[in-house]
Parts: sequence; C-alpha cells; structure tokens
Amino acid sequence: MTNTPPTLSVKMADLIGRIYPDVDANILTSQMIEAFWPNGTSRRKRARMPGNRLWSSKDAMVITYGNSLVDGQHKPLDLLNDFLNRYLKGSINSVHILPFFPFTSDDGFAVTDYRAVNSHLGDWADIERISGEFKLMSDLVLNHVSSQGTWFNEYLQGHEPFDKFFFEASPADDLTDVVRPRTSPLLREVETANGKRHVWCTFSHDQVDVDFRNPEVLLEFLRIMRLHIDHGVRIIRLDAVAFIWKEIGTNCIHLPQTHAIVQLMRVLCDFAVEPLILLTETNVPNVENLSYFGNRNEAHAVYNFSLPPLLLHALLSGTAAHLKRWQVSMPPAQLGCAYLNFTASHDGIGMRPAEGILDADETTKVIDTVKNFGGKVSMRALPDGGEAPYELNITFFDAMKGTFEGEDEWQVERFLCCQTIAMALEGIPAFYIHSLLGTPNDHEGVEKTGINRAINRHRWDYPKLRELLSDENSTHSKVLRGMKERVEIRCRQNAFHPNATQFTLHMDERVFGIWRQSLDRDQSIFALHNVSKDHVAVPPLSINLIGGEDWVDLLSGEKISASGTDIPMAPYQCRWITNRAG
Repeated sequence: MTNTPPTLSVKMADLIGRIYPDVDANILTSQMIEAFWPNGTSRRKRARMPGNRLWSSKDAMVITYGNSLVDGQHKPLDLLNDFLNRYLKGSINSVHILPFFPFTSDDGFAVTDYRAVNSHLGDWADIERISGEFKLMSDLVLNHVSSQGTWFNEYLQGHEPFDKFFFEASPADDLTDVVRPRTSPLLREVETANGKRHVWCTFSHDQVDVDFRNPEVLLEFLRIMRLHIDHGVRIIRLDAVAFIWKEIGTNCIHLPQTHAIVQLMRVLCDFAVEPLILLTETNVPNVENLSYFGNRNEAHAVYNFSLPPLLLHALLSGTAAHLKRWQVSMPPAQLGCAYLNFTASHDGIGMRPAEGILDADETTKVIDTVKNFGGKVSMRALPDGGEAPYELNITFFDAMKGTFEGEDEWQVERFLCCQTIAMALEGIPAFYIHSLLGTPNDHEGVEKTGINRAINRHRWDYPKLRELLSDENSTHSKVLRGMKERVEIRCRQNAFHPNATQFTLHMDERVFGIWRQSLDRDQSIFALHNVSKDHVAVPPLSINLIGGEDWVDLLSGEKISASGTDIPMAPYQCRWITNRAG
C-alpha cells in the first residue's frame, strides 16, 4: 500500500491549526486558497517536490533600486531595462528590484500601496517588460506598512477591517527582551477613533507593524503575493520576516508562528503552476538564519548573511582563517534549498551575523578600518538599554581601498577577489548594482538625507555612467568588465551548480580554497583565492589534483600539472582549476 501525499487542503489546515488554533481551520483554508488562487486560477494537483531544478549554475542576480539609474527624461524602469539588456544580458539572468511601490520613507520599505507601481519609476507594464527577460524578485514587505498609507489611516478612523490590522501594546508591558535592529522607541502613541493607542514600530515610527494574529492580515498578503506573481514575479523576498509574530514577554523574533506562516507560504508556492522561490531576509546570527530552511519546508533560499562581514575581514586582514573556520562549519543546503551569496546590498554590511565568529578585537579592527575609508557605523538597541554595532555603511568597493594597514594600490584586484569568492561558493551569487559598477561612497547623499545607508544608494546619471563605461580605462569599466568575465565563466561550469558538492580546503591561511564537484561527479573545480597582498605558492599536492587529468585554470587559461612545480598566486589572484572546462 502506497502513501498518498497530503493534499493542499490537508497541509494548509494543519498549519492553520498551529497558527490560529481558535479559528475554524477548514473555513480559513478555503479562504486562503481563494486568496492565492482567485477566480478558479489553475494550480498543481500535487505539490512540487523538493529538488535542485529551480536553479542552476546559469543563475546570477543583480540587486538594484528601480531608480538607481536616472536621466531626468525617461522613466527609471525604462533606463534599468536598457542597462540590464545592454550590459548584463548573457551574464546575469535575474534581477531584484527593491520595493517599487509608492512609499513614504526608508527608500521604499514604508509602503503605502502594495498594488501599485511608484509612478516616479514607471508602471506595471515596465515591470512586466523586465520580468519577460529576467527572472524577477520583488519584496513582500510584510512586517509593517507606512503610517501615511490607507491601511493605517483607516485604522486611526476605526474602520473595519483595518481597526484590527495593527499590533498594539502598552508602555506598562514587559518589553525588555524584545530584539530589534534599531534604537528608536518601540511604541508610538496615536489617537484613534477608539481612543489613545500605542502601536508597535520595530523599525521606525513611519513603519507600523501589522498584527498577524488577525487572519485577515495574512489573507491580504496572500492576495498581494498573487498579484505580484501575475505580473511576472518569480522570487518573493520576505522582508524582515523574523519579526512578524509578537507575544508580550518574549523576544518577539523567530517565534513558532512565524515559521509556520513561512511554511504555509511555501505550501502555496509548491502547489503553484509558476516556478516560485521564497527567500527569507533575516539579518541575524548564522544559526538563527539557517533555521528558515526548516525541514525543507520553509524558505527555498536564505541570504548568506555571515558572508559579507567575514569576506570583509579576510580581505582587510589578509588572512582567511575566520572565513575558513566559518565555512567548514556551514552545512550544505538541504535538497530543495539554496544559499543566496552576496557581499553588498542596499543596506549596510551586517555585523550581527559575525557574532561568535569574529572576536571583539577583530570586529573593532574592521570597524576602525571602515571608518578610515569613509564609512559609517549604525547601531542597534540592546535589551539592557545599551547599544551595539548593527551594520557598517560603506560601498563594498570603497571598503576594499586597503587593509588594516591603510590604503594601497590594490583596490580593484582586492575587490574582484572578494566577488570571485562569492561566485565560487555553494549557492546563487547576487551582486548589488553598485558592486558591479565600482561605485564609491556617496557622502553627499548622507549629508542630504541624514541617513547612513544613503552612502551606498547612489543614483547614477545614466548618460554619465554610459560615458564612463565606454572608457576602457575607467575604474567603473574595469570593474564591470572583470565581474562579467568571471560570471560568464562561472555560468558554464556544472561544478558551480548551487547544490554541487563543496569541501573547504586546508591550506595557507592567505588562500581561501574550496573544492566543488558537479552533481554528476564529472567536473571538479579547485577554487583558490589569495586574500593577501603577498605572493603565495600553492603545492599541487595540497589540493589533491588527480594525475592523468588535464587541469586548466579557467580564469587565466594556464595549464596546471598535477605533479608539477608549485602554483604561483599573485596578490589577490584567483584560480579556478578544473579537469573539464565548461
């Protein structure tokens, strides 16, 4: 007798029972199915089983704002579309357009209308034009909404159903254990039609947290998910998902109901006809971050949040010791799961994911060096009332100006080295647009906005950028050309499939080395990266090159002998040594 896989309704009802035990699970199941598949929209009869077919070595992503490129004449989304097709087509096949909805603050993350495209950027037709050429990721900003949007205004007036859409608390409540990434007051006092209330604001007083204890809130977000899917979105980023469920007296992060909601969304995605990927955004210590894989039943992908600060430390210190120790302890992603490897994003370089890996002295060295290179430090509030570094605000390109010893002439080489490591690791590589372009710190943006993160959110004048990129000797042209060359080589190698075998090599601490092997075991790649300004020699025996095979360095074209002399590595040089050139 064979076991019949659980139906959609059975899976949904089980999860709903864990999230909303006091609600009729069957009725709510029907409502959620209708919310995600309205008007008889077709769905799969059986869930898509966990596997490695949702991604391949050909996948690489660019992260960008909808208006990272402007010219004062054309719609920014049209300019972005031109940039993607003109410069990245054939190299990068996916794009994360950061919140492209109407908003009031936080550069898009205080959304006023989830169903509209910000008219300053373009419209849904522009989004669909991009999603027709590139795999598109959008943000589901589900923890909070703008205090100036329709939802909150309706709440203030006591109008149903929004009168129960926001999380309320009392200043008398015990909130000492609440974990937050900000130092602003947690509660905001407001006057409503029902009297004075204190609403919960994890991030800012313009970003008011919704109350997922009300099933209507989850239903509304499922409808929003469906709308975005219908416009071509295929990767859904669950922004700040760790904070969505609150219980007074707890730390209000990673609560069981939060994980159950992610599991519920995963079930819906697995039954969708469209090939959907759920990505959780949880900028927290490594073990907490990995918990969002669940048992292959939560996120398809998680950000590799520990990678940026550890890469930064490795290149600033000239030793890969901490990076290597962390990588050795990293489990391979489960079947049906993948890491999203990035070094920079629209936010800063998070320091929490390095907790327990870098000690206080090493962390201080990194912070001091970043400050010397023009960077900023943003703090978070601690339960005891103190503060701690939350993130470093600097473009990753300018973070590579030098080392702990100061600035030097190796910035471009050092930067390309750290990006090459991200390309080689198990997972899907993602590159912030300003990393692809070698953008320097935007100090003017910080001065104008008073926001540290503006240092890494430059708006390029597109004609000026194109002029710079046409000059082969410009730094921006050199960086983009170097990045594209390596991404294109990577995309052709089966051993760089996001789930291909990975083993961390033990060698000179100045060299970060990993061995990758394709799923069919046909191709091996020994990826070696010199993170120092020293000349280093690597004995072939230390990487176990198999005799009788023809080995070649994919990046230089040099033949490498399994029994020959030591392999030389120049400062910040990278080598991808393989037995089968893709």
